[in-house]
Amino acid sequence: MGAGKTTVGRRLAAVRRMPFVDSDQEIEARTGVDIPYIFEKEGEAGFRRRERCVIHTLTQLSGIVLATGGGAVLDPDNRRDLAAHGLVVYLHASVEQQVQRTGRAQNRPLLQGGNRRREILQNLFAIRDPLYREIAHLVLDTDGRNAKLLVREIEQHLQCASQQTL
Repeated sequence: MGAGKTTVGRRLAAVRRMPFVDSDQEIEARTGVDIPYIFEKEGEAGFRRRERCVIHTLTQLSGIVLATGGGAVLDPDNRRDLAAHGLVVYLHASVEQQVQRTGRAQNRPLLQGGNRRREILQNLFAIRDPLYREIAHLVLDTDGRNAKLLVREIEQHLQCASQQTL
């Protein structure tokens, strides 16, 4: 959360001249309501079921840059689909960076714990970090680094990977 998935994803898609898709935005488009509303009415479990269906569908597409919600990695089927159908880039942000980047966010249902933001982010990080590392083809530290630099690194990785397959 707050690692820059959407920002980096949009820039990468533009550089590669590919469509950009954000799984959370896709869920909102399909349901006609925002993510906090889904959490309010269906809870996290209901949202995760919807997310699972959307990610399964989106990972079947080729030639897109996909940004998922931070918790998508919790579902083993999501991890399997993501790892099998594309290059998975884990944008690693420290908890401190996440606290700074999500400080004013009102649209993050899991962070509605008042003064417990840091504690919540630490707990989420402890659970999610190993899962991201399990499926990531590339891990990039985002702390103190801008989207332009991160996209350049992803591009370099993609160029090296394509040269190895020739």
